[in-house]
Amino acid sequence: MKAGDPSLILLVGAVVVIAAIVAARVAHGIGLPGLLLFLGLGLALGEAGLGVRFDNAELAQALGLSALVLILAEGGLTTNWEHARAAAPAALILATVGVAVSILVVALVCHWLLPLAWRDALLLGAVLAPTDAAAVFSVLRKLPLPPQLAGMLEAESGLNDPPAVLVVTLLSGTALHSPGPLLIAGIVVYELAAGAAIGLLAGLLGAFALRRVALPASGLYPIAVLALIVASYGAASLAHASGFLAVYVAAVVLGNVRLPHRPATRGFAEGVAWLAQIGLFVMLGLLASPARLPAAVLPALVAGSVLVLVARPAAVIISTLPLRVPWRQQAFLSWAGLRGAVPIVLATIPVSAHLPGASYLFDLVFVVVVVFTLVQGPTLPWVARRLKVITPAEPMEIDVEAAPLEALPADLLQAEIPPGSRLHGVEIFELRLPATANVALIVRDARGFVPGPTTTLQAGDRLLVVAAAGVRERTERRLRAVSRGGRLAGWFGEHGH
Repeated sequence: MKAGDPSLILLVGAVVVIAAIVAARVAHGIGLPGLLLFLGLGLALGEAGLGVRFDNAELAQALGLSALVLILAEGGLTTNWEHARAAAPAALILATVGVAVSILVVALVCHWLLPLAWRDALLLGAVLAPTDAAAVFSVLRKLPLPPQLAGMLEAESGLNDPPAVLVVTLLSGTALHSPGPLLIAGIVVYELAAGAAIGLLAGLLGAFALRRVALPASGLYPIAVLALIVASYGAASLAHASGFLAVYVAAVVLGNVRLPHRPATRGFAEGVAWLAQIGLFVMLGLLASPARLPAAVLPALVAGSVLVLVARPAAVIISTLPLRVPWRQQAFLSWAGLRGAVPIVLATIPVSAHLPGASYLFDLVFVVVVVFTLVQGPTLPWVARRLKVITPAEPMEIDVEAAPLEALPADLLQAEIPPGSRLHGVEIFELRLPATANVALIVRDARGFVPGPTTTLQAGDRLLVVAAAGVRERTERRLRAVSRGGRLAGWFGEHGH
């Protein structure tokens, strides 16, 4: 069997993915972001392990940016706009002013302590500035944080990639000294504004089309949503705008509108994002050279300490000062700024541009990410408890999936009552659904039955609701309202939006 045999490639690829899935399960059990074990798997496969050689920085950059698009798409699709909207001002300031503060602090300190040339110091600060969506989501989704605090961290991790990418690209360019500061600021503003506009347009047009076109198979909806999001990246890039911001905005729009098979779309996006993470981190592990890493350990500890203990807290304090965020939440925001794939991928940009010292910068960033993710990730629950930012578990929101009934002007809604939902104990007549909507079937303990008006709902029940097309959205809103506010949801001002 030859080394390039497709059968061998598929076999090895499948074994690597299975090993990565096992590693993800182990990482989840011990409270670590899975990226660390994926990176370790890549190192084990590389030149110091099984001997697989991969040193193509240009290919790594292209594949890395493509993987980040898919990871960011999943992050946007699963972002709750109700939570993110309240946190949007703080997240936007953190993603812009905070990134600038972090870059400057890291550059100033590392220029004098390491020492690095000014361009290298600024590059290091820009590469390390963005938090990583995959790392943040993997840890924070296990913590019962206040919605606004969780929204700040999630939205920031989705929004701070574009400014960092722009700065790294400008600093890695051969014409670094030709544009003045005002021109650079103008370029940044244009790229962010145009990227957001293109993402918003792609999301709105996609939602308009998908809600009116009945596709022949339910599996096409997730593919269509992901294709629209990726298309927004391509359109923004062609317009010389921020493709990452376009992706995040389009994903947030499509993830928060009523679409057919929305839970299936989120599940599909999550699976694709996991596959992208596995491939990305294994590839970055292959790209790293273990023989060079020891020389970068001490400078990486210095740079990482400056980032975590000085730059990140300064960025958080300056960014949230006008918004009067409580100091406990500021402290948690400072510690929860996890780094992951994004800094390592950004570090490939100067390598592919063949800048002097770029390989050393890549090694330094690699060590910073591994060491400080290992320190910060497992300690986040303890820090959250010590700072008292953990809230009692709130009732989980019910997720409703809709499928059109082709022969009738109606929709079939499917919902499962999660643990903690206030739908538990509610009788059917207390749902007060629209007159042209009805709970047709309840599946409980693998047994289906037709409910009566006084049937009491229980956690774990799966409901099949038939609703006329005109009242579908009202029906979904009512189910969500009762899930969050109980049978008296309307009296308490909860309307399920």
